[in-house]
Amino acid sequence: MTGAASRTGPNGIGAPAKSPRDLATLPKAHLHLHFTGSMRLATLQELASQRGIRIARGLSDPSALSLSPDERGWFRFQRLYDSARHAVASEAAMRRVVREAAEDDAAEGSGRLELQIDPTSYGPHVGGITPALEIVMDEARAASAGTGVEISLVVAASRLRHPLEARTLARLAARHAGDGPGEVVGFGLSNDERRGATEEFAPAFAIARAADLASVPHGGELLGANHVRQLVRALRPDRLGHGVRAIEQPALMRELADRGIALELCPLSNVALGVYSDAAAIPIRAILATGAQVTLSADDPLIFGSRLVDQYRMLREVHGFADQELAALAETSVLASRATESTKRRLADGIRRWLSNP
Repeated sequence: MTGAASRTGPNGIGAPAKSPRDLATLPKAHLHLHFTGSMRLATLQELASQRGIRIARGLSDPSALSLSPDERGWFRFQRLYDSARHAVASEAAMRRVVREAAEDDAAEGSGRLELQIDPTSYGPHVGGITPALEIVMDEARAASAGTGVEISLVVAASRLRHPLEARTLARLAARHAGDGPGEVVGFGLSNDERRGATEEFAPAFAIARAADLASVPHGGELLGANHVRQLVRALRPDRLGHGVRAIEQPALMRELADRGIALELCPLSNVALGVYSDAAAIPIRAILATGAQVTLSADDPLIFGSRLVDQYRMLREVHGFADQELAALAETSVLASRATESTKRRLADGIRRWLSNP
């Protein structure tokens, strides 16, 4: 195994091994990062203290990857996420989350961030879903200028709420659609994919497509390949949040490849949720062998304890990926993004320079 580490932790990742190239300097795009889940733990603790609320113990002492697969799972994740979200209850807090997400991405070589948010969760604190989205948009523009990370937004509806609410969010997203920093570039569907009827959300996605927003629903993580087929048929995705279990039907993987539907893989969150027992079990090479477009993202670093570079490092240390293979994944992330053409060119040039300098 290329670059194998000498020690292995509970998630299958060994102690950092020496490498000819620093993965934090590899230019890349980050396409699957949730607003609250992007928070730094220290920020969450400070915001909770200011509000006088307690956060779930699993957040102050992250242990998801040390649990057995049967002890992991969605219920635990959602409880932790809800606990963290309660701490983000003001405009200042929302702006801080965006700014720090940009700073953290910049430190990891990300030149493009598509940050996903459901403004319904924060609207009650700032006067409604429109002000909530506009606050995040405004701070994303400022953070883009301040960090050099081009940030756009994905508005996401929740499967736990009525599909009519999804249409409201789709119309809001459409009103703020655009290509520049701080604007909305996509529409998603998140939360427990076992809940809700996928086809009932199709009208919302039709509204978003009419505004030229990318269709980026979650699926194919908790449920298998048949659910991915439902998503493809009903929501016509441009990218799939996760989608890892589509590999259970090779013919479906070929269809995804033929349609150019990129997968936003978040490998270490799959492990933390018990989808796979450890990092070695993630079928990443089998997925790539189908010709599918694959990108890497962190999903919810606050909950899962792993950031963007950790996903790349895991592939190097556990699956033996060479730097050329990692650079190809970074390039795919850039091409699959809704970044401006100038940003795509800049990042592509940076990837070539990274490979040319051992």
